[in-house]
Amino acid sequence: MDVTITNIRKEFGQFPALYDLSLSIRSGELIALLGPSGSGKTTLLRLIAGLEQPTAGKIFFGSDDASEKSVQERHIGFVFQHYALFRHMTVAENIAFGLKVRPKETRPPAHEIRKRVSDLLDMVHLSGLEKRYPAQLSGGQRQRVALARALAIEPTVLLLDEPFGALDAKVRKELRRWLKEFHDRTGHTTFFVTHDQEEALELADRVVVMSQGRVEQVGTADDVYDTPNSPFVFSFIGESSHVPVLVRDRTVLFQGEPIGTTDNADGPGELFFRPQDVLVTTDSHSLYGKVTACRRLAGTRIAEIDVANDGHEPYHLEIEVPLDAPVAVGADIRFRPSRWKLFSQ
Repeated sequence: MDVTITNIRKEFGQFPALYDLSLSIRSGELIALLGPSGSGKTTLLRLIAGLEQPTAGKIFFGSDDASEKSVQERHIGFVFQHYALFRHMTVAENIAFGLKVRPKETRPPAHEIRKRVSDLLDMVHLSGLEKRYPAQLSGGQRQRVALARALAIEPTVLLLDEPFGALDAKVRKELRRWLKEFHDRTGHTTFFVTHDQEEALELADRVVVMSQGRVEQVGTADDVYDTPNSPFVFSFIGESSHVPVLVRDRTVLFQGEPIGTTDNADGPGELFFRPQDVLVTTDSHSLYGKVTACRRLAGTRIAEIDVANDGHEPYHLEIEVPLDAPVAVGADIRFRPSRWKLFSQ
């Protein structure tokens, strides 16, 4: 099911939570809504579900305008962070719940419900646990029950709100891999909310990076990591360092000294780079500073450096260098970013 969001705006009283947001999602895509707390990602998910109504704008499922439809009419599958399972029901009863409460005219026969529950238990690798209660399951098993319950109603769209947030790191990693394989088998158009970059980059076909109620960038994991289109995306996705620069006649100047060339227009800007994308050099057209701390990271070292030219305020940043790089604490060092992005101000 294609999902099209057109100029959606949501206000809570005088507070705008989303600003005229538009997205076009292809059928079968796995979409991550990624951003810090307060970015609007959960509000957007609730608008898609029908749990909130937009102040303005439209949401289409295929060619059908779903903006004014109820939750039930949208036929959404929703998985909550804390499972929201019924504690007094068995695993099988939880999965069957959405089917059993349907009006009589649309409710499947009992034998069909039992078969669908059995098929879903196989699909989520929980066969044999149908008579257990939620309290008798691990966190990962409960989350799979919640997913099976959401899928039992054969939803048009599947929504997951921080689905792994309540799990420990090892279980989260296992479930991430399982969810990706599961999605590839079932093909549901799926949105999941997360603030975990690794989770979003590993799972999603495309990532929607959000900040302060706006979409900063939409793209694949490679797009948002390798070619971020704003200072926010560069600093939010992965590790990064940045320094203020001035462009003059295509020359990039840091504190008055040239460090490279660019096609950007003249004026002030911020030069961003990844800590691993640097070369230690003796070239005078480079960044210069003093090592203030150093630590080993697997096969490399992380050096913390105060970068400054004579008489200027230092800027503290980190770079990743080979084990044999001259980065003893107190040492002077020159380095140059091998890949970088300059954002004009």
